[in-house]
Amino acid sequence: MATVTSPLDQEKQRLRAAAKACRNAAAEANPDAGRALRDQVGSLLESGRVALGAGVPVSGYWPKGKEIDPRPLMAHLADRGHSIGLPVMIGMDKPLLFRHWKEGDTLEPVGFGLLEPVAEAPELSPSLLLVPLLAFDRTGIRLGYGGGFYDRTLKGLRAQGPTVAIGLAFGDQELDQVPHHEADQALDWVVTEREAIAIAAGR
Repeated sequence: MATVTSPLDQEKQRLRAAAKACRNAAAEANPDAGRALRDQVGSLLESGRVALGAGVPVSGYWPKGKEIDPRPLMAHLADRGHSIGLPVMIGMDKPLLFRHWKEGDTLEPVGFGLLEPVAEAPELSPSLLLVPLLAFDRTGIRLGYGGGFYDRTLKGLRAQGPTVAIGLAFGDQELDQVPHHEADQALDWVVTEREAIAIAAGR
């Protein structure tokens, strides 16, 4: 039996193909974007615009395909004394969990071009998440890959305590408006190679 999707889901799917092409072109044009991200987020932390206590756990991600590279930023955060975790999928309808990772640790391929920490790596609960995306708008809505993993994860973490989500993207991935469901979780910041965009409260 064919899966029935709503017009909103169909519009999201249409946008994903265009967004991937835009992202891939931006990646080719901006080979140093990862270092620019490091500098942008570093400035937010140094200025106190993003408050991150000493040693607070942070989740990053291992870049897939032409995603903007967060690894220089993750290295910077590790140098500041923060534990770094990478996401692990535990089920298609489940939130993500995060396992500790440091430079040089083994990563295992799990399909779909994804790499994850080994099962023996300890879990951590991040208070700041670096979130990949296909497109974003200035209300903090992101277009993801369609699995809803980060929406479920952010909802759960925010119910437990203060959680900051920073979307990482190329500037060219911005849209005027990203279609979304009411349950979609908005970002707190979007950081590109060009700027750091604060998302207004009460969005």
